[in-house]
Amino acid sequence: MNLRLSGKKILVTGGAGFIGSNLCEVLVNQGNSVVCLDNFATGKRENLVGLLIKDNFKLIEGDIRNLEDCRKAVDGVDYVLHQAALGSVPRSIKDPITSNEVNVGGFLNMLVAARDAGVKRMVYAASSSTYGDSKSLPKVEDVIGKPLSPYAITKYVNELYADVFSKTYGLEIIGLRYFNVFGRRQDPNGAYAAVIPKFVGQFMRGESPVINGDGTYSRDFTYIDNVIQANLLSLLAERKEAVNTVYNVAYGDRNTLNDLVKYLKEYLSDFDDSIANVQIKYGDTREGDIPHSLASIDKAKELLNYNPQFSLQKGLKEAVKWYWENL
Repeated sequence: MNLRLSGKKILVTGGAGFIGSNLCEVLVNQGNSVVCLDNFATGKRENLVGLLIKDNFKLIEGDIRNLEDCRKAVDGVDYVLHQAALGSVPRSIKDPITSNEVNVGGFLNMLVAARDAGVKRMVYAASSSTYGDSKSLPKVEDVIGKPLSPYAITKYVNELYADVFSKTYGLEIIGLRYFNVFGRRQDPNGAYAAVIPKFVGQFMRGESPVINGDGTYSRDFTYIDNVIQANLLSLLAERKEAVNTVYNVAYGDRNTLNDLVKYLKEYLSDFDDSIANVQIKYGDTREGDIPHSLASIDKAKELLNYNPQFSLQKGLKEAVKWYWENL
């Protein structure tokens, strides 16, 4: 599989974040000129330490809510990988206005800036939260339900705007519905930390993780390298039917939270055997959470040649090693 893209100028919005910084690193190492736009609301400067010294990497500190920042960032750019957003369902429930300003207003600014700059293609981070209250499994791209949180609404609105801009202005756009992404550089701290880095941090401190509910809720956990592959394939896609649509980006398997904790304890115990004895606690289910999530990745396989290499177990082994060496 040829995933090499070189000699292009690529903007990564949210490039100091978890997913964005990983994308920046790969693109820089492949010989592209990479521009990172980030306001550091959730991104971290330390994620860019190895990149800031590179001649083919440029950091623009700015905000996608400011159209002029977006215009500055897309100047002369071939492609845009739009990762900037305020994630987290609980965050959006607590503060729906800011989530909407960033995720909808900021997204629209990027679309307008990309259109006006003549960008060849924009690939953006969509979300599995768009499936909402749909109970069908596996999740297929053209069957969605009603959103269950302000965050989910914002990500669905992104898809609607993308569709309109592709049809009205001829902008090539691909949306990637991420399913529970995890891996190196994902922040284990803060009120809205994702479950895997949060649990890893707690286990390493000898604290008992708290599972929301009884642990039987299941997710299609997706390692960062699978996500990088999907983004590169989206930039390289040449088939007409592969563009101006959305894809599930996942491994195509689901594991319960109880499974997740079992694997984490096992892999972390290789570094500290006392972790095997840490007890698990159970709490209330979380508002806005769906019970089960499982992606069909058939569409991405067919149109993008997507072929994820990292299962939950394989990805967790890599992630645990990274956290042990870096936390």
